[in-house]
Amino acid sequence: MTFVTDDFWPQGDFVAQAEGMPTIPRVRLPHPVAGIGKVAMAELARDIRDEVLARFARS
Repeated sequence: MTFVTDDFWPQGDFVAQAEGMPTIPRVRLPHPVAGIGKVAMAELARDIRDEVLARFARS
């Protein structure tokens, strides 16, 4: 599973294809993530938790 921000989603498509893993599970994050602070990062983690767990359950 990979985590990719909105701004880099197209590059994620390219890399997944280029590496022969076009169906690798990816979770889309808002951009930017770096430097948002501990509180905002914890909120983001809570926001994506269910999606991440669901994707692990499918694999």
